[in-house]
Amino acid sequence: LTIEPGQMIGIIGSTGCGKTTLVSMIPRLYDVDEGKVLVDDIDVRDYSLNHLREGVGMVLQKNVLFSGTIEENLQWGDENADKDQIREAAESAQAEGFIQKLADGYDTELGQGGVNVSGGQKQRVAISRTILKQAEIIIFDDATSALDLKTEANLYSMLKNAYPDTTKIIIAQRIASVKDADRIVILDDGHISAVGTHEELLKNSAIYQDIYNSQLNKK
Repeated sequence: LTIEPGQMIGIIGSTGCGKTTLVSMIPRLYDVDEGKVLVDDIDVRDYSLNHLREGVGMVLQKNVLFSGTIEENLQWGDENADKDQIREAAESAQAEGFIQKLADGYDTELGQGGVNVSGGQKQRVAISRTILKQAEIIIFDDATSALDLKTEANLYSMLKNAYPDTTKIIIAQRIASVKDADRIVILDDGHISAVGTHEELLKNSAIYQDIYNSQLNKK
């Protein structure tokens, strides 16, 4: 599997097929047993761990928010970010709207774990924080599962247009989440079954057709 710089890549497949394991090998949360993972044509094991992970941002389905204000939470992405950079990241993550509606805006205090915001709001704060990091590679591991489809579509559209040089890898359960990606990877039992655009996979991949029919044709 080769991913070009700046591409938006979707990864889908059944639960347990290896989606998270695959992307976790990029920042070396796991190391390969055989073969290689290359970033900029360099084996990830040849980078210092700190340098490698500085270049990779990961947004998980369940993210950790800390006690403190929303702005302080976002600054975990970049402690030196100014207010304009913070707001730009929040706007890209579709978080600016709900933050501005809060009585104290970015100065709103979050309880430990973000108990006073919804699941979708929590995900958008976490995405904002990762965007603010300005990593070369951003991995979304089912990170938009709590967002409605319109908000999710706006998020990925803005990321594609506002951060064209950032490589974006999206693990998702829903075809609607990845159908506009440059390419979609189908994983099946730890193996890459097919790679292509939404239209190509609808023609050529029985697994993709099955997922599509189960999710979209009924709606």
